[in-house]
Amino acid sequence: MASDDRSFSRRGFVGAAAASFVILRRGAPKDLATAQRSQHPPARVPVRFAQDDSKGRTFALDELSISDLQAGLASGTFTARSLVEQYRARIDALDQQGPTLNHVIEHNPDALAIADRLDAERNAAKKLLGPLHGIPILVKDNIDTADAMHTSGGSLALARSTPPRDSFVARRLREAGAIILGKTNLSEWANFRSTHSSSGWSGRVGQGRNPYALDRNTSGSSSGSAGAVAASYCAAAIGSETDGSITSPSAACSLVGIKSTVGLIGRSGIIPISHSQDTAGPMARTVRDAAIVLGALTGPDPGDDASRASAGKVYMDYTRFLDPAGLRGARVGVVRERYMGYSPKTDKLVEHALDFFKQEGATVVDPANIQTAGKFDEAEFEVLLYEFKTDLNAYLSSLGPAAPATSLAELIRFNEENAVREMPYFGQEIFEMAQKKGPLSDTKYTIARAKCVRLARTQGIDAVMTKHRLDALVAPTQGPVWLIDLVNGDAGGYQSFTSPAAVAGYPHVTVPMGFVQGLPVGLSFVGRAWSEPVLLKLAYAFEQATKARKPPTFPTTAA
Repeated sequence: MASDDRSFSRRGFVGAAAASFVILRRGAPKDLATAQRSQHPPARVPVRFAQDDSKGRTFALDELSISDLQAGLASGTFTARSLVEQYRARIDALDQQGPTLNHVIEHNPDALAIADRLDAERNAAKKLLGPLHGIPILVKDNIDTADAMHTSGGSLALARSTPPRDSFVARRLREAGAIILGKTNLSEWANFRSTHSSSGWSGRVGQGRNPYALDRNTSGSSSGSAGAVAASYCAAAIGSETDGSITSPSAACSLVGIKSTVGLIGRSGIIPISHSQDTAGPMARTVRDAAIVLGALTGPDPGDDASRASAGKVYMDYTRFLDPAGLRGARVGVVRERYMGYSPKTDKLVEHALDFFKQEGATVVDPANIQTAGKFDEAEFEVLLYEFKTDLNAYLSSLGPAAPATSLAELIRFNEENAVREMPYFGQEIFEMAQKKGPLSDTKYTIARAKCVRLARTQGIDAVMTKHRLDALVAPTQGPVWLIDLVNGDAGGYQSFTSPAAVAGYPHVTVPMGFVQGLPVGLSFVGRAWSEPVLLKLAYAFEQATKARKPPTFPTTAA
């Protein structure tokens, strides 16, 4: 693989100064708390929104959790209709006006009618349809919805595509009572078109911006979902990940992101990259909100063979595992080699976090390196190229006779014929590499896939966790997010702790850890297959103890 390809395999899916750690709760050493207060970025004046009155009162739903919204719905303070109306006004004020974040591709024209129906059902039955009854949720524009909205992967080639049926994820959201508010922007084709892409750019609506610094990237590929939740367009959104596409933008926007075990959430009806690694998952401002949405998404998917493995391992309610004392007695391993050392200010936040783990009663094994880390990068990229061609062609076929395109080859031709609009900044090198691949019966594919399983699972995560008897592995999710650069694409020169869990198909939860010069940084918890309950318990205990998340104020640049 060429050097550009190796660089892409490390950063492409994820998108490519004084550190400030938030004041810890009481029990933090006084000198540490004092130091953190002095290092915190200066406050900025919040932007004024279109719906603010002359007294400067800000958005009523800002930072409200799903539990807050449900309490308001139960008391009559809110209706589902009023939530849709207020979130729409928020999007109108911030997405194409004001800071012009550019995170929503389409509004759902049926959202108000759905809200009215859910309000009537609540009033008539006096009970909830599900845990998300009346809650507006945004979904990434690679997740099929059989309604008035389109599902395009951000591409102009599929801009008018209307899938014949809901994806498993959309169906589960509706069954839980959620209102699908709209579709979010993303790195086009989930960042699998070019080795020099800019995360958060799509042909349909252009480049998204980070709410914490408007000249910074939101990372990818679930960039719009991350930016939308950070800016309170909704309480939670759905992203999808192949390698870093939930966890990286979540870390870049001070969010909780859950990349679940492959098979926990059905993938039917999601524009694919890889059946070995793809999964959908929640992105939210709190661990509890993410856990609520995760429980709503699980269950058997007849259209996804991988979901069969989840039998007996699925929970409808993951909030039962949330324990503020969850770090007590836990064994946590620190993955330093390869995933630390590239950003000293990020490392400083990690050291504070590790001190806090110990203070809370956890045993910290340091280091607990993954010996095979980085050794499966080339094999991963080979697998993804093969699977992308096969899986995408199958997805396009599932759209039926109305499909705007029927093959990867047709999409390549479309991009060539519409290069001015579709390729103004970067090309389609990855599309072209994938098109040259043969069927999944090719020896090159089977060897590469076996290598991924061996090095990421057996000799990787499983080996280090068994050796040290660990409950989880931790490392910084990534460093501070990079500047938007449509000329050169996403910045390189950093590592992100996304690939081991992604290639293994294992769970990964990222939680806000603090800020580096006003830019969010996340801490990652990674475990074995189906260990979401353990990871959520640890992540929740860390979140509750540190309260690291701070809402964005939309500055033009970093502090």
